[in-house]
Amino acid sequence: MSKVLGFGVIGCGNIGPFHMDAITQIKGAKLVAISDVVEPRVKELAKKYNVEGYLDYNKMLERKDIDVVNICTPSGLHIESALAAAKAGKHLIVEKPLEITLEKCDKIIKAANDNKVKLCVIFPSRFSFGVRKLKEAIEKDRFGKIVIGDAYIKWYRSQEYYDTGKWRGTWEMDGGGALMNQSIHTIDILQWMMGPVDEVTAYAGTLLRKIKVEDTAVALLKFKNNAFGVIEGTTAVYPGFDNRLEIYGEKGSVVLVGTNVEAWEFIDKIEEDEQIKAAKKKTSSGASDPVKSITSEGHMIQIQDMVDAINNNKTPMVDGYEGRKAVELVLAIYKSAKEKKQIRLPL
Repeated sequence: MSKVLGFGVIGCGNIGPFHMDAITQIKGAKLVAISDVVEPRVKELAKKYNVEGYLDYNKMLERKDIDVVNICTPSGLHIESALAAAKAGKHLIVEKPLEITLEKCDKIIKAANDNKVKLCVIFPSRFSFGVRKLKEAIEKDRFGKIVIGDAYIKWYRSQEYYDTGKWRGTWEMDGGGALMNQSIHTIDILQWMMGPVDEVTAYAGTLLRKIKVEDTAVALLKFKNNAFGVIEGTTAVYPGFDNRLEIYGEKGSVVLVGTNVEAWEFIDKIEEDEQIKAAKKKTSSGASDPVKSITSEGHMIQIQDMVDAINNNKTPMVDGYEGRKAVELVLAIYKSAKEKKQIRLPL
């Protein structure tokens, strides 16, 4: 019989409560404690979820009834609590991105391996219906030779959004802007579908917002399978639109808007195709608001996968190595834009 796993959440800002909601809905999981440096926030959420609240996560990590720790702090602070949690023998669920440099990503992965704990990175879009069906089609070679893979993320974040969080829009804490924070979900899906990138040529700039990082970036990609691709990411366009993922091949093409299928056409048709095209669902892309349009459903599916991985000693579907890939691609784009030259991967 599977053990009920105790969970602790570090970071009670915007995304933390989505983790808390998800945990409370998962069979075999129990929210035990939460931690944040902002005392009123901790008290409010501890009362809401009827759990213990801590201002010092190291004290929380001493609890024997916590098996898994969810890291929901600002991106550039993930490493501190992740290393402490791994050392304490806790399994790790880390919000995207895993960290903001490859060196920090690798330290977290090594800490998880050294302490024999499991590590997963939150990319809930991978678990949506449209994305899963697209991945199946690629694995079954329904596209034949894939020619083009594109990701378009044209979102809107006001100046107020950046001004209300000191860590937002900074290299030190956010690790970047439109790409590293918002677009990374779709970038992750693109590289998961298309495989490794060989070369990147990019432009990135701060065209509208008063922030230190980019609010707009474009990149040309050459994948190792010789296909080409484009990434366009921005948080500067009003009112913000659902992200688009487009995969085109010699035998078929698929376009996802949000996580819904907008186009699904193959030369060699199968019975399920019409069902896939008809399966429309209201999705939450975060195009115009980082919180109001999001639900905890995607987090719930991925945290459930982690629970199953722990109980059955399997690797989580999005482990540390998988979570690192999107970070590397974003950093390659930044490097190309900064150095004004083509960049080859791996970095």
